[in-house]
Amino acid sequence: MKLRLDKLGVVVALLAVYAAFFAPLMIFRPNRIVPGQGKSLWESLPPSTSISFVVVISVAILITLFKTPLYLRLSAAAAVLAGLAISVGSAASFLTPDGNTYARVSPASGAWLLMLAFALLAADAIARLRPTPVVRIAFLAVSLAGIALVLSSGLWDGLSIIREYAGRANVFWQEAGKHVTLAIGSLIAAVVVGLPLGVLAHRVTSLRSGILNTLNFVQTIPSIALFGILIAPLGWIAINVPGAAAIGIRGIGAAPAFVALFLYSLLPVVANTVVGLEGVPREANEAARGVGMTGRQRLFGIELPLAMPVILTGIRIVLVQNIGLATIAALIGGGGFGVFVFQGVGQTAMDLVLLGAVPTVVLAFTAATVLDALVELNAPVGTRGKAA
Repeated sequence: MKLRLDKLGVVVALLAVYAAFFAPLMIFRPNRIVPGQGKSLWESLPPSTSISFVVVISVAILITLFKTPLYLRLSAAAAVLAGLAISVGSAASFLTPDGNTYARVSPASGAWLLMLAFALLAADAIARLRPTPVVRIAFLAVSLAGIALVLSSGLWDGLSIIREYAGRANVFWQEAGKHVTLAIGSLIAAVVVGLPLGVLAHRVTSLRSGILNTLNFVQTIPSIALFGILIAPLGWIAINVPGAAAIGIRGIGAAPAFVALFLYSLLPVVANTVVGLEGVPREANEAARGVGMTGRQRLFGIELPLAMPVILTGIRIVLVQNIGLATIAALIGGGGFGVFVFQGVGQTAMDLVLLGAVPTVVLAFTAATVLDALVELNAPVGTRGKAA
């Protein structure tokens, strides 16, 4: 049988070759803030580990280059990613001098490019396999469980980002709670307000343009500017409205961040509600009228269920957007993972920046995957799997 080159496989293979053999795999720094020195794969690992990892990468590259079975490609990607997880942990122990508590070891461009290349290969294989929504969530759960297993095993304890976490464990989980509360709380508030507003905009066409244009104007205001604009009115409310300060309304802190995220969330919810209701087949409404259903019964029994996939798509956009924007809330005392990002920038400690950035990315990716699955589960049976 003649082997044929795979276009994506060629790109992945070129990235992998450069990352493994030409780019530094790890960075060693005498302490957390000074510039580091890049170490190649051969310098970063013990000889036996480096040879084993190179063999795994080489086999995976050969599998990737050609049009091979999808499950084989997925297995090759998983093997490289698992090998990379083991290798960066081993490199931290190998490069750090015994008894040295100041030295820092971090993944360098080679490690990140290897992760990108084979994560791309895995995502392509999964997409081409067209798994059901439940199976996609299962893939996600297995991936998260693997990361949790590595973290709990202590394999990565020598990495700089884990050392940054070790000194801030309690604060990290407090800020994680604030980040999730801001992102999900503002989403819930936007859904509670946005769904009725979207129904109103759909029912009363004369109001639709004004509602959507107003919400669209809010979206054009930069996030930092909106946070700043809200400080003055919320500060006034905290001073002049009895009980406002007691429930957490202040000029700085979580309140302006929550309100800003809520305002940003309204447009996708309202617009997608309008689009979803517009897309309900006329025949379905006419049949409902024919059997004597009232307007309210049609809305909750026919229109909203049929519009739900589009509405959930808007909610997905909002949640992923809010998880990212909540990082900026730290600038006005709102907390969240942005606390570590801005502390790291101020201290020129890039691993502290990663301590805030990496969980944000993982949280956003997880939310997107779960909500994509929910959108597909709520789609009409004949259309499921087409967007996978």
